[in-house]
Order: sequence, then C-alpha cells, then structure tokens
Amino acid sequence: MTRFEIGDDEFLLDGKPFRIISGALHYFRVHPAQWRDRIRSARLMGLNTIETYVPWNVHEPRPGEFTETGPDGRFDLIAFLRIVEDEGMRAIVRPGPYICAEWDGGGLPGWLLRDRTIRPRSSDPRFLEPATRYLSWVLGLVAPLQVDRGGPVILVQVENEYGAYGDDPHYLQVLTDTTRGAGITVPLTTVDQPSSTMIRDGSLPGLHKTASFGSQSRERLALLRREQPTGPLMCSEFWCGWFDDWGAHHHTTSTAAAAAELDEILSAGASVNIYMFHGGTNFGFTNGANDKGTYHPIVTSYDYDAPLDEAGRPTEKFWAFRDVIAKYADVPDAASDEPRRSPAFDAALRPGPGLLESAGAVSAWVEHAELPSMDDAGRNGGFLAYRTQLTGPDRPGVLSFDDVRDRAVVFLDGVRLGVLSRELHERALTLPRSHGELLVLVEDQGRVDYGPRIGEHKGLIGPARLDGEPLLRWQTLDVDADRLAAQVDASPAATSTSASPRFHLAEFTLDSPADLFLDSAGWGKGNAWLNGFPLGRYWQAGPQRTLYVPAGATQAGSNRLVVLEVDTLVSASARFLPAPELGQTEF
Repeated sequence: MTRFEIGDDEFLLDGKPFRIISGALHYFRVHPAQWRDRIRSARLMGLNTIETYVPWNVHEPRPGEFTETGPDGRFDLIAFLRIVEDEGMRAIVRPGPYICAEWDGGGLPGWLLRDRTIRPRSSDPRFLEPATRYLSWVLGLVAPLQVDRGGPVILVQVENEYGAYGDDPHYLQVLTDTTRGAGITVPLTTVDQPSSTMIRDGSLPGLHKTASFGSQSRERLALLRREQPTGPLMCSEFWCGWFDDWGAHHHTTSTAAAAAELDEILSAGASVNIYMFHGGTNFGFTNGANDKGTYHPIVTSYDYDAPLDEAGRPTEKFWAFRDVIAKYADVPDAASDEPRRSPAFDAALRPGPGLLESAGAVSAWVEHAELPSMDDAGRNGGFLAYRTQLTGPDRPGVLSFDDVRDRAVVFLDGVRLGVLSRELHERALTLPRSHGELLVLVEDQGRVDYGPRIGEHKGLIGPARLDGEPLLRWQTLDVDADRLAAQVDASPAATSTSASPRFHLAEFTLDSPADLFLDSAGWGKGNAWLNGFPLGRYWQAGPQRTLYVPAGATQAGSNRLVVLEVDTLVSASARFLPAPELGQTEF
C-alpha cells in the first residue's frame, strides 16, 4: 500500500521525500474531450500533480439531486482523476463546500440560500446540513481514488481561504470530521493568504496549513513557517496571472517575474501548485463576480495568462516555467512550440424566434402578490422576465427598484426604453407614460464568489415603485436559455429588431473537429451555443472579443451555431478568427 504523509519538513511518499510540483486545472472549465491533452501538457512542463476544485453547484443542481457526470459528461470528476492517474500524475482535490475560483457563487448552489437568513460558511445548521451531505457524497466518490488505495489523490483540502471570511473553528471541525467520515485518509490541508490572522482563523490543529500568493515568495513562506514550525512548506496557489472583468482590460503578468518567483519557491525547498496552469473557460452561465462597492462580473474566458492558454497552447510562461522546474526535477521531452492556427471563415446568421416568445411557448407566467427575486421565483442563473400592468395617467412616471441584480432591459408595450445596470448603480428609469404593459428582462450576470455578498439574491429587488407608489401584482416567466437554444429553428418570417431579444442561427461545415474562435465584434450582448454546447457570454463591453469553441464541441460535417442577442446585432454574420482576441492589456 502506497503511503503519503506529512514529514518533519517534507511530504513523504512511501517514506521518501516528495516535492509536489502541481498545476491547477479545473475539469469543469475544459471540454472532456480535451482533458487528456491538457493533463499531458502539464506533465511535459515538468509537473507531477494536478489540482482541481470541485464546484458544489454543478454536482447538486437541485436539493438532494446529485450528478456524477453532468450533461455530456462535462462534470465527471472521477473520469478526470482517472486520466490524471493514466498520465502518471498525482492529484489534489479541493471540494469546498466553498471554492471561490471566480466561479458562480463560489460554487455554492443558488437554491441553498433562498432563505436569506441562512449564514453561509458557518455553523448555522441550515447551511451545515446540506454542506456536509454534499461533502459526504462527493468525497465518497473520491475516497477509492486515494493514493493508499492505488489511486492518484494525495491531498484533500478543507474549505478554502476561510481565514479571509470567518473564524468559526466549530464549522471547520465539522467539515474535517465529515471529510474523515467519508473515508478520506490522505493528509488534509487548508490554504489562506499570507496573513497571520488569516492563517490562524482558517485552519485547525491537525490540518496542514498552506499559503496563497503571487509575489514576495521568500517573505511569505517565512511567515507561513512562523505560523507552522514543522511540516513541508507549500504555496498551494501560486498566482501566475489573473482573471478579467467585463468592461476592464485583459490582465497579463510578466513572464520573467513569475518565473523568478517560482524559482524562489522551489529554491526554498517548498512545494507549489501553480494557479492556474491552464485556466480554461467559464462556459455557459458559470462565471462568478466580485463586488467591493462596485459589481464586476467576470468574463467568459478564464485564460488567466497561464502557461497553457485558453485553447491549450503553450505560452512563453510554459517554457520559462519548464526551465525553472528543470533545475529541481527531471522533465520529459518538451512538446512542440509550433503555433497552432484555427480555421478562419464566415457563416451567415439567420433570425430565429424571439426569446420571450420561445419561453412563453414552454412555460407559463406565474402570479406573485409582490415583486419576487429570481431566487424567490425558482430561477438560478440566466434570465427571468417580469411583467405588470400599469394603470396610471397618460404622463411620464419614474420607475424605481430597491436594487437591480444585475442587468434589466425595460420595455413598455413592447417598446424598449433602456437598461438598468448594476455596474453603474442604476435603479430608476423614466417611463414616457404611466400606463401599459411593463416588461423587464433581467439577467443574472454571475453570482458574487468572494466576500460578504456571497449568497445574495438575484433579479429585481423590491419594493418596485412608480412615482413613489408601490407596484404590486407581478408575473414572472422562467427563461431557460439553454433549453430554448436547443430547440431553436430558423424562422424565415422573423425579423431581427434591436427591441427584441432574439435567437439567430448559423450552419457551417468542417472537414474535421477543430478549435475555433468565434468573433463577437458587431454583436451587442448575449450568449452562444455550438451543437448544443454552451460557449458562454459575449458583450461589446469587452475586453474579450472572441469566444473559444473547443474542438470537442465541433464535428466533421455540419455544425449548428445558435446566438442569443439581447441588445443589438449590427452584423448578421458569424465570423471565426484564426486566433483569440482577448482584448487590450493595461499599459
């Protein structure tokens, strides 16, 4: 039986020193057909371990309904870990229940916090009961894949950067006991930012402390050593890049500086997990958001300026990091650094049905005595439509809400009046008259994944008022964009207008499956799907201009693209570029 243990100052594999040189690679951000390619690339860079988070919200989409694989096997953690094993590598699993990861809600399911009085990430039994139920389930799957049972898993993490959020040792103890009770026998770790308070608050005796940082490596490892006098040093999140927000610039970091920091970590004898080795993509509606006074939703690309880019191609960092690792460990023969180009072509977009007409054909409007949030209406993510009948005078009126989360397109008698944006703190709009059918289409642009606003409700937050008077008796319509996109047919009679959120359809042929880069220039805001696979959100706000289309979502022969445009589609063409365009960097 293989043993993996915490030694006096090193990790031990069967009693011999083992330095972890790991890279973060999230199975849920990579098409399953490309898992092996990404893992193999990690090995070729010199890594010996793959680390992944596990997002609770994709494995328990509804209370008590667990899925091991998700749609088309996209969330099959066990299959992913088996490939890690096949490629001769070890694995680190970080199951949460909270993961951050710039992922929707930090991985917490939307249904979990419909009761607004529940305190997430705490000893509140209304949180702990479903959290421990989930952990018992998912770790029951992982347990047979531990190294002491012949599998690849050498470490399992408890919670995630908890010291930056809370200081509830009872909560951490329950999670630890649940983890052990699920059959996890390998060492358990915690991770926190290099602050003495955070490291202390975020861990317990018996859990191995690690740190997260991207610079000043020697100083931060020294702080970790002061807080934990024995055991191996480990930076379990070495930030070598960063993520992007809509409306901002594309983040990049210095390759030379990142390689120098990695060298400092390894020269200090520490283990490391590079965050990210390969970022991947926030497919569909899975991106998270941050709000520290201003709401910032995260873009679809999670390229992260990582050693392996969003399409799985080695970058300058790949080669620089490989050179550093080669000073401390054997590395295999390198992969080719030949640049890969994707097919470039155009395909005509044809207008299809309207979004709300499509939703109304499969769902019914539901009555509410008062304005509900999206959560109250049972919608987790994506879109929800609201409507009410105004009976005021034939003069302008001011429509206002307590809050808008996150983007509301307002119509009166079918005429688009404008947008209320959370990013701009917009909550009110002047109507040209105070009577008619008021319809509001609200988009959840990503749940906050870090900080005190985790778990907040989405949608229109009431009360709603017209000239200061409450608006009651609302209706909501569930808008399941993924389901509707799968049913789209081109409608020759349909006409595309800027006032009508509408689906559009294109078809094209490929000689063989291929990575593609879909250009969203000339489009406003919306989502796209290829052969039913959710590519994610696009937005003219940038910085991201192209959507990555994984080869695994394409096929030889005919391919079907569906685009949902919520704002204005200027170009009725689907254009594919030979390389990604992720936007302007900061000078």
